[in-house]
Amino acid sequence: MKAHYLGHVVFYVRDLERSLAFYRDLLGFQEIGRIFNEQAAALTSGRTHRELLLIQVGEAPGPPQGRRRGLYHIGIKVGDSLGELREAKRELEQAGIGIDGMSDHTVSQSLYLRDPDGNEVELYVDADASLWKENPRSVLSPTKPLNL
Repeated sequence: MKAHYLGHVVFYVRDLERSLAFYRDLLGFQEIGRIFNEQAAALTSGRTHRELLLIQVGEAPGPPQGRRRGLYHIGIKVGDSLGELREAKRELEQAGIGIDGMSDHTVSQSLYLRDPDGNEVELYVDADASLWKENPRSVLSPTKPLNL
């Protein structure tokens, strides 16, 4: 068996409308529809039938803080250039979303933030693919600070 790509992520969320304001309205995913008596929404970037499913669970405990086993973060590609990443940062700041960190991973550049339920989200752009195609080990390059 060979995995082709990660197809989708499912999050349990406290408030569906609050999470849709983040993923749909701010990050630009398209809402496909609702299921589970309108308590869940499927979203897509257009790459596939759905990449994200949000299921409202109310006041259930959220993700624990600090290092732990389980999901660390999800990565969402937001463009193909540093200019597009700068624009994403500007939009996040205008929306009052705090940026937890910015990193240059050599093969990609990233912003790190939290969704409304405290899940870490990485918004990134890829560097020129020739970097990792010519030198696959460049993926292991030390992380450097990114200034946007």
